[in-house]
Amino acid sequence: MSKLKRETKETQIVADVRIGSGAANVTTDEQFLTHMVVTLAKYSGVDIDLEASGDLRHHLIEDVGILLGLALKEEIPGEATRYGWAQVPMDEALVEAAIDVGGRPFYEGEVPSGLYEHFLHSFATNLGATLHVRVLRGTDKHHVVEAAVKATGLALRQALRKGDAVFSTKGSVAIERLDSEPLDESLGDDGMGGN
Repeated sequence: MSKLKRETKETQIVADVRIGSGAANVTTDEQFLTHMVVTLAKYSGVDIDLEASGDLRHHLIEDVGILLGLALKEEIPGEATRYGWAQVPMDEALVEAAIDVGGRPFYEGEVPSGLYEHFLHSFATNLGATLHVRVLRGTDKHHVVEAAVKATGLALRQALRKGDAVFSTKGSVAIERLDSEPLDESLGDDGMGGN
């Protein structure tokens, strides 16, 4: 279980994340964000308890993505299956997602919402994952975004499964914390100008 708190002048967030059954207890100032976090939990099989409030939608959505990524990063099994892929239809929308949780942060996507494009980017890079999201079709922004989150969740569910070997030609990579300082705020910087 990884319980983290992230507090700035703009947002206050507490997240408790663990690989489990997909249970969610989520409260935010933004109803659609709450719905998307609950959806991510359900489809990924990750249990998420989250309380978040903030000044602006942009700050809240971005910062929730950052903290969820950081918290889940600590839960990845050493012998995770590592890769996952899913394609999700939702009415006229069809979206696919492919993920690698092997510690190479990168995001490529085309979700038709700047806020949720930012959410997925912040989540993936702070998780230390490579995430590709591709919209194959769709005209309703709500459907496309929700299908993208569902596809990401299903891909993540596959990638987080405990396997029987380390899936890398490098073997396992050992990184250890040499101090007892709290998580450095720079770890939460998604490289897009925000904190």
